[in-house]
Amino acid sequence: MPDYVIVIIILAVLFLVPVVWFIATMNSLRRLKVKVNEAESGIDVALTKRFDVLSKMVDTVKGYTKHEAETFEKVVKWRQNMPDEMTVKQKEEFMEKMNQVQADLNVVVENYPDLKAEKVFTNLQRSIGDVEEHLQASRRMYNANVSRLNSRIVSFPTILVAKQIHMEKQPFFEAEPSKRQDVKMSF
Repeated sequence: MPDYVIVIIILAVLFLVPVVWFIATMNSLRRLKVKVNEAESGIDVALTKRFDVLSKMVDTVKGYTKHEAETFEKVVKWRQNMPDEMTVKQKEEFMEKMNQVQADLNVVVENYPDLKAEKVFTNLQRSIGDVEEHLQASRRMYNANVSRLNSRIVSFPTILVAKQIHMEKQPFFEAEPSKRQDVKMSF
C-alpha cells in the first residue's frame, strides 16, 4: 500500500472520530431533552388528574354546603384560563391555587362531620392521596431528568456541543413557598 493511502486513511480517521463523537453527543443531549419534556408532560397529566379528582370531590360536597360552589367556580375558572404552554413557574403557581382549593374543601369537611362518613367521599379522599403521590412522583422524575441533562450540559467536553446546538440548562421544579415553612403542631 502506498504511503499516501496510509496518510489519507489516518487523516480520514482523525477527521471522522471528532465528527462521530460530536454527532453522538448531540443526539445524547437531544434524547435527554426529550426525557425532560416527557417528564414535564407527566406533571401536566398529574395536574389534570388532580383537577378531575378535586372536581369530583366538589360535586360530592355540593349537597352539603354552598361554599363548594364558589370553590368549584374558582377551579373551573383557573382551568379555563390555564395556557396550553405553561412554564414550570406557572405550573407551580397553578398547583398553589389547587392547594388552596383542597384546603377550602378540608374546611368544608370539618364543618360537616356527616360528610366524613360518606363512602364516596372517603374513596375520593383516598383518590386525592393517590393523585398527590402521583404528582410528587412526576415532580421527582422531572427533576431527575433535568439533573441528568444539566449535568451533561455543564461537563467538559459536552459543553462544547451544547453551546453549538444552543442547548441550555433547564429549571428545576421547586416547592411552593408555603410548603417550605416549618409545620407548626399544637395539641
